[in-house]
Amino acid sequence: MHDHDEYLYFLRRAFDGMLDALVELGDDLANTAPPLPDANSPYAIAYHCVGVADYWLGHVVAGRHVDRDRPAEFRAAGDVRRLREEVDALFVRLRADLRRAASADAPRNAAPADFEGPDRPLSVRGVQLHVLEELAQHHGQVQITRDLLRAGVAA
Repeated sequence: MHDHDEYLYFLRRAFDGMLDALVELGDDLANTAPPLPDANSPYAIAYHCVGVADYWLGHVVAGRHVDRDRPAEFRAAGDVRRLREEVDALFVRLRADLRRAASADAPRNAAPADFEGPDRPLSVRGVQLHVLEELAQHHGQVQITRDLLRAGVAA
């Protein structure tokens, strides 16, 4: 077992929970935002999480170039099956990224100062915790949004 396998296990659980909620909704409702100010569709939230993990673990930790359009993540819409394929591909990249990093190491890149995130320098472990924090928050957000949409609270 590699140093980061247990971490990736919990990260995958968060993604699988979000994806399972999207499957329950089906593509139409998964791409529907509830009628709340600035609400996002469950699909957009899960898609955003792909960007979060890819950027923070791929770019910040591993130094890999990651093209990210954060505002577009919240407007994303698409096929749930395709998103699951994107998550699978993300995990191939993350496994390779994390194999090159020890938990106590400093990340290869710092996040831009204007980027949302921790307000202090982090170790690789700190970045991992930040990503897990984000995914846990958004996993719950997807579940609540799923419940609203299933209850007929639609835009």
